[in-house]
Amino acid sequence: MKFTKETLQEILAELKQEVASLQQGDVISFDVLDPDEGGRYAGEKVVIEEKEYLYHGYKSWTDLAQLLHCKMLTPQNSTFPFVTLHFEKLQTDTFHDTEAEDKKEKYGIDSLFFNINKMEEPAFLYYYLQALDNVKLHGKKRILNLGVNRGDEFLAIKAHLDNDTYKKIRFVGIDHSQSAINYARNLLPEENVVLYAEDINALHSLSLGTFDLIISIGTMQSPSIHFKTFLMDLVQNYLNKEQGALILGFPNCRWIGGEMLYGAKAPNYSMSELSLLFNDVIFAKKYLQQHKFRVTLTGKEYIFLTATRITPRTKN
Repeated sequence: MKFTKETLQEILAELKQEVASLQQGDVISFDVLDPDEGGRYAGEKVVIEEKEYLYHGYKSWTDLAQLLHCKMLTPQNSTFPFVTLHFEKLQTDTFHDTEAEDKKEKYGIDSLFFNINKMEEPAFLYYYLQALDNVKLHGKKRILNLGVNRGDEFLAIKAHLDNDTYKKIRFVGIDHSQSAINYARNLLPEENVVLYAEDINALHSLSLGTFDLIISIGTMQSPSIHFKTFLMDLVQNYLNKEQGALILGFPNCRWIGGEMLYGAKAPNYSMSELSLLFNDVIFAKKYLQQHKFRVTLTGKEYIFLTATRITPRTKN
């Protein structure tokens, strides 16, 4: 199979038909114009040795592989001016569909979820670090993480700060999974880190006090949590009234076969459908703005909402 001057619509139609017949782990191969041979914009016409081609960069091909639930393997040289691309059909294993005997351990150390390290995904790490800078992390003294799991968000903060600044901050993390909390304690043994294996619906039982920064990545979208009521309770009872800030991460992806695939999946839809995601994000944005927060939305596979209190201007 070779593509020269076919449009993306034609390419998509042919590859969809080919991929539909693949089993997990099967590979299809095809030749395309080597992206290094010219062109900048997708669909731009390129003439090489009097022959016409339509240009597509490697990003176009990796995006297409993801949309077809495939992984793009390492391209190989072919006859000039082509390269050979290989799309491997993803395995269908996903933590989204797994059921644990102990529901508290659905995200524990023996789960598929525990293999995920979001901090090694550029599309997550970049925007998370941006959010930390946006809320002026260096000035925070008490930080709460709801759904801390194995501690990835705290470990990224530790790596982001100098050691003296890190040790001056009091970190509190809460997660339902005892095995995940035990794992996190080994990675974060410092005295300024306290981790609880508790249901975050019962925060009031822990007498936590208030925090300068509250972080929650994906956890508040759990079916057991009433998002709107829970968010209002957090802001009113657990956030510092003077300089409190929030970082909320809303998943806009699914993890399938080890890949982070763009697009939230709603019940009863075979495609990505973003209504529930937008509903929660827009509610949070409006509610926080009404309570005098400056709110920004960033990210793609995860939508990061950062909220910082607006400091009243002092009169001269």
